[in-house]
Amino acid sequence: MGTVNRELDPPAENPFKSILKSLEKPGGGEFGKYYSLPALNDPRVDKLPYSIKILLESAIRNCDEFQVKSRDVEKIIDWENSAPKQVEIPFKPARVLLQDFTGVPAVVDLACMRDAMNNLKGDSNKINPLVPVDLVIDHSVQVDVARSENAVQANMELEFQRNNERFGFLKWGSNAFDNMLVVPPGSGIVHQVNLEYLGRVVFNTNGLLYPDSVVGTDSHTTMIDGLGVAGWGVGGIEAEATMLGQPMSMVLPGVVGFKLLGKLRDGVTATDLVLTVTQMLRKHGVVGKFVEFYGEGMSELSLADRATIANMSPEYGATMGFFPVDHVTLQYLKLTGRTADTVAMIESYLRANKMFVDYSEPQLERVYSASLELKLEDVEPCISGPKRPHDRVSLKEMKVDWHACLDNRVGFKGFAVPKESQMKVAEFSFHGTPAQLRHGDVVIAAITSCTNTSNPSVMLGAALVAKKACDLGLEVKPWIKTSLAPGSGVVTKYLEKSGLQKYLNQLGFNIVGYGCTTCIGNSGDIDDAVASAITENDMVAAAVLSGNRNFEGRVHPLTRANYLASPPLVVAYALAGTVDIDFETEPIGVGKDGKKIFFRDIWPSNKEVAEAVQSNVLPQMFMATYEAITQGNPMWNQLSVPSGNLYAWDPKSTYIHEPPYFKDMTMSPPVPHGVNNAYCLLNFGDSITTDHISPAGSIHRESPAAKYLMERGVDRRDFNSYGSRRGNDEIMARGTFANIRLVNKFLKGEVGPKTIHHPTGDKVSVFDAAMKYKSEGHDTIILAGAEYGSGSSRDWAAKGPKLLGVKAVIAKSFERIHRSNLVGMGIIPLCFKAGEDAETLGLTGEECYTIDLPSTVSEIKPGQDITVVTNNGKSFICTLRFDTEVELAYFDHGGILQYVIRNLIKS
Repeated sequence: MGTVNRELDPPAENPFKSILKSLEKPGGGEFGKYYSLPALNDPRVDKLPYSIKILLESAIRNCDEFQVKSRDVEKIIDWENSAPKQVEIPFKPARVLLQDFTGVPAVVDLACMRDAMNNLKGDSNKINPLVPVDLVIDHSVQVDVARSENAVQANMELEFQRNNERFGFLKWGSNAFDNMLVVPPGSGIVHQVNLEYLGRVVFNTNGLLYPDSVVGTDSHTTMIDGLGVAGWGVGGIEAEATMLGQPMSMVLPGVVGFKLLGKLRDGVTATDLVLTVTQMLRKHGVVGKFVEFYGEGMSELSLADRATIANMSPEYGATMGFFPVDHVTLQYLKLTGRTADTVAMIESYLRANKMFVDYSEPQLERVYSASLELKLEDVEPCISGPKRPHDRVSLKEMKVDWHACLDNRVGFKGFAVPKESQMKVAEFSFHGTPAQLRHGDVVIAAITSCTNTSNPSVMLGAALVAKKACDLGLEVKPWIKTSLAPGSGVVTKYLEKSGLQKYLNQLGFNIVGYGCTTCIGNSGDIDDAVASAITENDMVAAAVLSGNRNFEGRVHPLTRANYLASPPLVVAYALAGTVDIDFETEPIGVGKDGKKIFFRDIWPSNKEVAEAVQSNVLPQMFMATYEAITQGNPMWNQLSVPSGNLYAWDPKSTYIHEPPYFKDMTMSPPVPHGVNNAYCLLNFGDSITTDHISPAGSIHRESPAAKYLMERGVDRRDFNSYGSRRGNDEIMARGTFANIRLVNKFLKGEVGPKTIHHPTGDKVSVFDAAMKYKSEGHDTIILAGAEYGSGSSRDWAAKGPKLLGVKAVIAKSFERIHRSNLVGMGIIPLCFKAGEDAETLGLTGEECYTIDLPSTVSEIKPGQDITVVTNNGKSFICTLRFDTEVELAYFDHGGILQYVIRNLIKS
């Protein structure tokens, strides 16, 4: 078996050393050495998509006939023929990017692996990141305080109170591990900091030049693709393996060429463009593929616009949305304060390696797996919702679409509100003022998320809308929770310089903090009076946010309708106070002279926006912001942390807990085994997202996690969010499948985090059922429909089921990252055959399931057929979704981390 050989062959010298060349500096001397792709003298290389050339260079540079073999290099060179065959290649990214939600469990696992190495008499200092790791703390700030001049300071104080222990742990990690930079809270959003500061574009490590590439434990890591850096989201599990020098095993992807033509019409934003692209690519189907953008329309797209499109790759399903480096990229690097020498080195290297696009030269035709094109002038203003990012609605159809959603049966585009209740008005008192709430009224309006806050054109566009609205005398209703959370301090600098921040403040869009906030569900509470009006009258209230995700239950538990919109549209909807409006024909409000004000009266022209960007966004803003970033802030600098290379676990901690993955681990792998007479823990339909599976958002007061915390003396006020407690496996296991919107077929239409324990017929929480099965010695499996595990990359969506005792998931199809995470935790992913699912096979989920696997791993083949048998005589064939030999090795060892530990000790 390939993987076993990979462990045993001694590393050889690089067979491609003959193409190692010197890169001369224009004025004499050299930038360094590099592996030259033109020196391969292979005509196939010239036609490769730019994104594939990055994989090729990495394979050549890392080729040791051990982790990376010459035949892997040949597969990539022959991409045109090999990609359709779904061949496996190893890839070693140049660096790893973490945020604090996913970073804490990664550092917990590293700390725990050091202990395991120690227990197995290995050298615990071998557990260290071998590539640069940047961790940005951005996921912890919540919008507790909004519409206040003091909001940033007040929210940060609360953030530190809640997360003191986690932050202290991360600070310990930044000292205990080599190669790890931790960017403190209050600095910005990880992807914007990556774009403006961390992104190298080309690395120079000890005189060896190579393209920057990154994997991140956040699915929107793809934002960096807009800068010509290959990057995408992986689960925490693969990120940890990458940090420890393991090659990532991936299927060589197809590349969809996306040609952009012309330019955007006046009044159309980058957000309108990305929502249009997202819908087109979802429809085309790009899961597991790269998308590469090209065409003369590229010259019309600023780098920030490109980054906005790249950011939403997970929403259109692609692994990457890649924009090769060109003159626009170089200009942006200069704007963001990268030095002239660095930019010269980047340009020279990429030109020498034929990885630079110069639109002034005739373009060589690239080969793509498929092609799409979009005329930019066809894009129209739009938003997406109410429950999915790819459900685009053009602005002019919004009112009609909203009424259809009220009528439609419950689903992605429906709320099933009876006709007679649709015009209902909920009367309530807001701090002594009489107020009303109708279906579709906006209760949260948030300018949030790296997708848009890194783009000066939409941020200054929003500020111009605010100025026009204030000048005309419009106001935002006081019970709408408005907030502005920029992705970096640069945004504040240019909003202040433009003199426009004061108009945003006047409408309630005060800055609340520098982090993800509302986009990831950290929206904070809405006013009690508003919350009661919604729940007591069963109102479908709306949130409008400039985010990238609007899955149900994510933004806020009480907003059933959630729309993604550009920052200027967020301001417009806040002013209108409802999504039930036709901006063409209905006024947004009444101005100070009693005159009706329309959307067109407050919307800036592209020329106004461009002028604001030109005069207010300056290189020194970037330099000043990022010079200060590593100095931290007073609260961070005052955190006292233990020293020492092994972490001193505190058994009383409810934030950081030593996980049980390596308990009783020995040097020899356990025998791989199938599943015998397993009960079905949960029975799902289509589109179960990682938001349904993985603990996210607030900890519900009736949940098993709440019970665990209260038993340990934690007050309900201090529960904090699941995300903030990701370093505690006890809480995360209890929060797995604890989503209040979970639809489990066993509950016959009832929605919520419960299931049936089949032997007794009891209806209990999912956690309690799982523990009952475990104590009785029963295996469990999960049945699911299509797209199981779509949404954010979440390692707990795989770790949680593992801790619940789930042995296999049988689904119609899996989302890419989630499937590989299940494998990394030793859970067996199986797919029904095409045209089959639980219903067509007549499975109720009440049966017991036996999955017969060969007992030695060398007899198992990636993608082979496996027979599943039930205890009532049914039998059906599934495809085993271990897709590569490496994944089989992980399964053999009981998981990727165990595999790494045993290999490190052997080496």
